[in-house]
Amino acid sequence: MIIELHLLQSFPVSNLNRDDVGQPKTATFGGQVRGRISSQSLKRAARLLFQRYGLAATETGVRTKRLVDKTALMLKEERGRDYDESVGVASSALLALGFGLDKRRNTLTEYLLFVGNQAVELLADYCDRDWNRLAADAAARAKAAEKKKTDAADEKKSKIKPDKQTLEAAGRILDASRVVDVALFGRMIADNKDFNVNASSQVAHAISTHAVVNEYDYYTAVDDLQPQDESGADMIGTVDFNSACYYRYANLHLDQLGTNLRGDTDLVARATRAWLEAFIDAVPSGKQNSTAALTPPETLLVVVRDKGAWNLANAFLKPVTGHDLMVTSTQELFGHFNRLRRFYGEDDLRAVVAASISADVTGLDAREVAPSRHELVSRVLAATKV
Repeated sequence: MIIELHLLQSFPVSNLNRDDVGQPKTATFGGQVRGRISSQSLKRAARLLFQRYGLAATETGVRTKRLVDKTALMLKEERGRDYDESVGVASSALLALGFGLDKRRNTLTEYLLFVGNQAVELLADYCDRDWNRLAADAAARAKAAEKKKTDAADEKKSKIKPDKQTLEAAGRILDASRVVDVALFGRMIADNKDFNVNASSQVAHAISTHAVVNEYDYYTAVDDLQPQDESGADMIGTVDFNSACYYRYANLHLDQLGTNLRGDTDLVARATRAWLEAFIDAVPSGKQNSTAALTPPETLLVVVRDKGAWNLANAFLKPVTGHDLMVTSTQELFGHFNRLRRFYGEDDLRAVVAASISADVTGLDAREVAPSRHELVSRVLAATKV
């Protein structure tokens, strides 16, 4: 079973997701430049809301390279270990578990790890249990570093293949069977594919329904303590922005979510609600302090189906034009959806629930229209129950 979420969301002056030179991201679609918000940005914005919608901290995860430092702090503050020695032990522990360290800062892992919030505590337990061996390994590595014998090749060799017992310890630390973030968005660990998790949710890059031209704001700032006899700005610069109505799409494969969460039906149900609520509210944080572009979606279409999936971006292959972009975009969205289901049939559709604040829900049955967000969410979740 699959839930599909289609949203139309208009943002005023904003730079929610910028590129390497600070401009709002764009993409060419239908031969025209569109505003774009990356799927990664939207996923992170949603992840940060999961605990607001009923998930416990222990049921959510973090993406981090700082397991060594956080584990060393726990070993110091909660278990009375020396911090500097704990850093070496935690580093040796991660190497023993098969993970590399950053060559420039050995307190960081080689890449971001997507783990549960309990990973630090579990890694600290592993360090405590095998302290003497790990401490001896840390001392040997430190001695080799002092003699300048550690080079890139040596570091690669230090990532040895863990034995069965060590793999079991790594499995406990990286266990994602109750980590909703990982169950939803998946995990890829190059050093050990056994810890990979197939994502149950797919998220598209949001694109504007119309053509967009990035603009810039020229700003000046005056020193508040500037002498009275002086004038002029003490700082000048530019900030890039655009304004756009975006089409957003995400889906959730409930069978894969159930597999990832080991069939825990209660957690699957709570994760599904959190996913739906969080993605409705997800707004990236880029430049929000200077733009406050905190506008909610105005048109929502949710489809529950047994199989298949329809991204409706082609409704906007021809850019929308006119003075009321939200109303026109809503008409194009619902029109495209209705044409698709007339052509391909509705046998796989369990439920269609829609709502629009600004436009008429043209072409939809009155029973498919929800008068409020609460009603929309309730109907969708009811349709997922077998």
